[in-house]
Amino acid sequence: MVKKVLVLINPISGVGKQKVIENLIGDNIDSLLLSVDIKYTQYRAHANKLAKEAVGRYDIVVAVGGDGTVNEVGSALIGTDTALAIIPTGSGNGLARYLKIPLNPQKAVKLLNRLQTRCIDTIKINEFYSLNVAGVGFDAHISHLFAKSKHRGIATYIKVVAAEFTTYKPTKYHLTIDNEELNIKAYLISFANSSQYGNNIFIAPDAEIDDGLIDVCIINGFPKIAAPAMLISMLRKNNIRGFLDRIVKAKNITIDHPNELSGHVDGEPVFFGKRVTIKINPLSLKVIV
Repeated sequence: MVKKVLVLINPISGVGKQKVIENLIGDNIDSLLLSVDIKYTQYRAHANKLAKEAVGRYDIVVAVGGDGTVNEVGSALIGTDTALAIIPTGSGNGLARYLKIPLNPQKAVKLLNRLQTRCIDTIKINEFYSLNVAGVGFDAHISHLFAKSKHRGIATYIKVVAAEFTTYKPTKYHLTIDNEELNIKAYLISFANSSQYGNNIFIAPDAEIDDGLIDVCIINGFPKIAAPAMLISMLRKNNIRGFLDRIVKAKNITIDHPNELSGHVDGEPVFFGKRVTIKINPLSLKVIV
């Protein structure tokens, strides 16, 4: 039976690869297996709206874009029989890298023909969903600044990080991690479903995307002179443990703060409010891998 596929292309995502996707689909999709419709997103959250409308009408919805587009599409498919597929064209591509989905667009398109699925966990954070990594603190601060940048890509990201490292101050948080209460002063707190932010920059080296647990990664602070060493450690995956003051696996987390907390969800800047409730949704999303 031929599977129905909806391809959602973000025309402004990432570094421009998405411009060739329509031709690649025409040349590389097996029409005996897949019947494909293509739509272009027109505004923020449009991919989420189109993906919700596709549930029950399509077997697969393909997100063509970066981590933000993948989040919009995947969030709409949680708890349904419609599978998410990814053609990564963004600047980070964290979830795609973790799932070993090819970054080469042609290879990613051809992968659709295999129709191989895997169920993964997702994380619910207040009204938001994270498929990859979310958090508060320094990484959230950077995501808000990066979103305002005129240029995308890893070079711009590193430039923003380098400019902010010396001035950003740790913040006090009240956390409940499962049944344990903590009052801490943290530089960042990440809630990881997979192991990396994107661009092979790792925060949770032992995270597994289908274990029913969130990896809570806390960095309290460090000498500014150690910043280059920390970045190198994140790129080397396992070495980041030396900078993590605490890493624990949990199912439910809450954060209370006297002021509204800015955060990020899969790299996209959001505002969580004064109370943040985080919980795992085990094996809640089908993904083509």
